[in-house]
Amino acid sequence: MNQIWFFLIGVSIMLAGFSGSMDKITRASFESAKNGVNLALGLIGAMALWLGLVKVAEAGGLMDLIARGIRPIMRRLFPDVPPADPAMSAMVLNMSANAMGLGNAATPLGIKAMMALNRLNPCPGVATDAMCLFLAINTSNVTLLPLGVISVRAAAGANEPAAILMPTILATSCSTLVAIVAAKILKRKRQGHPVEKVGGPPPPSMNHLKEEQASTPDPATKVPDFEPVKASLVLAGLSSLLLMAGYRIVSGAMAVGDISHWLVPFLILGLVGYGYAKGVPIYEMAIEGAKEGFNVAVRLIPFLVMILVAVGMFRASGAFKLMASLLRPLTDLAGIPPEVIPVALLRPLSGSGAFGLMSEITARDPNGFAAFLAATIQGSTETTFYVMAVYFGAVGIYKARYAIAAALMADLAGFLAAVFFCKLLY
Repeated sequence: MNQIWFFLIGVSIMLAGFSGSMDKITRASFESAKNGVNLALGLIGAMALWLGLVKVAEAGGLMDLIARGIRPIMRRLFPDVPPADPAMSAMVLNMSANAMGLGNAATPLGIKAMMALNRLNPCPGVATDAMCLFLAINTSNVTLLPLGVISVRAAAGANEPAAILMPTILATSCSTLVAIVAAKILKRKRQGHPVEKVGGPPPPSMNHLKEEQASTPDPATKVPDFEPVKASLVLAGLSSLLLMAGYRIVSGAMAVGDISHWLVPFLILGLVGYGYAKGVPIYEMAIEGAKEGFNVAVRLIPFLVMILVAVGMFRASGAFKLMASLLRPLTDLAGIPPEVIPVALLRPLSGSGAFGLMSEITARDPNGFAAFLAATIQGSTETTFYVMAVYFGAVGIYKARYAIAAALMADLAGFLAAVFFCKLLY
């Protein structure tokens, strides 16, 4: 990360010196620093809410139930994490929220998972193998419902706003597969590195001890049984919500972009309702989780400020235009519209910037191939450096090891897959 951060700042200043735009990167540095603080402050509410909801789910035993259900798959992916550890269920919840396009919920759940993984970390400040793989998967997570992008296409007047659904799923599936393979290969290649020896997974005996502790319930915190009356009320409420949503879809009263507005309340009701049906003191538990979320969000400020300042200066210096012009011969050869290249280059660094470019391309020609490809890229890739800063910053990780390399390989695979499938399905 030291080299990447220095590269972004150094290239920005040098390019600004050649082009005479020092005033732009100066303004960008201060604006980005302010945006970093505002972004972290904006996360406080979401973090407090969702970590409070997760606390309720933990108290009711839902996290253990999820962990048991996905144990076979997750155990193969994360052999260094005890199967019954809370990190397993938190990672699944994060991946599920990402897949459904619920970014506001996915970020707090991902941070919760990273905090759980950090409790198994024998070397604070150095990312473990499980952390590296989780970050790589998270930045390339399979997206089933890119609702935000579909809404932009619908608002711009595209004939088939949801036509990007299939290429997006295929492209993001490829990027996720590459993320897993790349992380596994890089793990093996770097096992002899001094940092890997210090920051590797806990020894087998330690894993065995943690697994026994995680799988053996504490009598003082025994998971309560369902209370029949409360469980019936919660089930009736969730069923009614599903019926109402189904009726609105069938009657045509619900637009595509409105689905996400129903998913979030349904998820909130499900988490709170589960704890209520189990007899958990849901308000007290939610407050405890919210306190934890507040503290985590405040700790993110330095990490977000530093990465956003570097990215902001890089954008203001004109580096993206230069990179796009250097890649122009290759993109022309591959038949990629030149206006899409800035979207692909900006996506790992700035989600809002890439979204703005995608929206502009879509508004100009909503039914064109460039808009189709830009929307697929936006929906099938993630803001890698932002995710890295937030997730690792929440637990004080300074040495990312091979996490960024694996994530960037996945980003490249996602872009190439998006081009291929868009050409095939457009």
